[in-house]
Amino acid sequence: MKNIRIVLVNTSHTGNIGSVARAMKTMGLSELTLVDPVQAPDSHASALAAGATDVLHGASIVENLSDAIADCGMVIGTSARNRTLDWPLLGPREAAGQALAESANYKVALVFGRESSGLTNEELQQCTHHVHIPTNPDYSSLNLAMAVQTLAYEIRMQWLEADKQPGTAESEYPLTEDLERFYVHLESTLTDTGFIIKQHPGQVMAKLRRLFTRARPEANELNILRGILASIDKQK
Repeated sequence: MKNIRIVLVNTSHTGNIGSVARAMKTMGLSELTLVDPVQAPDSHASALAAGATDVLHGASIVENLSDAIADCGMVIGTSARNRTLDWPLLGPREAAGQALAESANYKVALVFGRESSGLTNEELQQCTHHVHIPTNPDYSSLNLAMAVQTLAYEIRMQWLEADKQPGTAESEYPLTEDLERFYVHLESTLTDTGFIIKQHPGQVMAKLRRLFTRARPEANELNILRGILASIDKQK
């Protein structure tokens, strides 16, 4: 549980940050990261935290999502919208089970977007998985703390129902910062070979990100891919 991180992106209202801290503590989660909040937590946030001020005061504040998830091996972004490019999509229960299993090896982040508009396409592309909470289609509005509480509850229930603490995941996956270095290397190599035209890059990298996210290469497989790119670079 201590390896599961809640990440809030560009939160507008400090009271929502406090309510999220309360929702986290009731379910046994303690690590909170704030990405570019409109305002840092204040007395209003502390009031709504209602006894979870330790979670609130321990929150990290970073400038961008990349910094918040760099040391994570699994990043689950919450999304209520259909996207042009599909991403691996989990339900809350499935997301909770996978997050628990993989938290034995590395940090796992659950990322929540802005109150009014959620996560941008660019932010969602930095996630390894997406999760959708199946609300009533006639009234699907969930406030930020409710969304966090829903996923945190699923995580806690699976943790309580397990016969023992989750074991080590069978496969070792690369951290987000390693994946980002791979994508930078891939784009550079494809540009140098002329496959990507710098003036008109189109959607090539977005589609390749989707492909590799869907395939989810293990750490040693990513090393092989980096080696392939390095061998191409030597031929220039």
